[in-house]
Amino acid sequence: MIYTTLHNKWLRLVMALFGELLAAGAVSLFIVPQNLYTGGLLGACQMFRTLLQTYGGVSFGAHDIAGTLYLLLNIPILLMAYKTLGRGLVLRTLICTVAYSGFYSLIPIPAAPIIEDTLTSCLLGGILCGVGSGLVLTCGCSGGGLDIVGLCLSKRGSRFTVGKFSLSFNAVLYTLCAILFSPTVAIYSIIYNYFSAMVLDRTHQQNVSVQAMIFTHGDQKGLAKFIIDKLGRGVTYWEGVGGYTGDNVHVLTVCLSKYEIEELRHTVHTIDPNAFLVVQEGVQIDGNFARKLAE
Repeated sequence: MIYTTLHNKWLRLVMALFGELLAAGAVSLFIVPQNLYTGGLLGACQMFRTLLQTYGGVSFGAHDIAGTLYLLLNIPILLMAYKTLGRGLVLRTLICTVAYSGFYSLIPIPAAPIIEDTLTSCLLGGILCGVGSGLVLTCGCSGGGLDIVGLCLSKRGSRFTVGKFSLSFNAVLYTLCAILFSPTVAIYSIIYNYFSAMVLDRTHQQNVSVQAMIFTHGDQKGLAKFIIDKLGRGVTYWEGVGGYTGDNVHVLTVCLSKYEIEELRHTVHTIDPNAFLVVQEGVQIDGNFARKLAE
């Protein structure tokens, strides 16, 4: 089921749209009712919306205009990114951005917080939003905003990586939040953002490095060729001896992302249904190890 979904472009798109719905619902139902702010471009849109309501006397009813502002601001960003990041990623990002903005704008904001405790709302909202955003990235898509700007800057040789750019922007955003509103609002918003980022990192499968060791009596050269040609990963293999049977066995080791492990597992058991596969998640890898997104 996981293998089929992640390696079919239409199923990936459906899963990405579900992730956007989950993320938008988490923010609308748990974060906005507490008068807190997400990070990034949407956080800036939320802050502008609050200033319009507070100082401009503008009322938007039960729906949040920040979603519409977010979509409008993403249009020039995507136009800028078209030549740099390519048609495929920009098109998928556009679809997901429109979906996220629509979900966020249409989901009614509760008049009173669903959960009264602010910290609990931060934790629950952060978990749900992190899972949703992680699904989007795992499916090779993006919700737009600062991630796209950071990718463009990084690809053009700027010192700003995606993480550094986002961190710098959020530092300015939450400083303004503390000045314009209150330090308490800024602190709880940071707590939400932290938990959201932590869960996103664990959900985003391309961001989780794994080491796989394969013990097989099958065609180790064919398996190694698949790993090199199809997965684009290096592999080392040697001959071992089973301690219980005394039989010779081929041992292969490879480092890859969690996203790729299902394809490896599928191929290993196609070549040798009796192969023994050991997978260790969260390994630290130094050296030439490429981080990839789904195509």
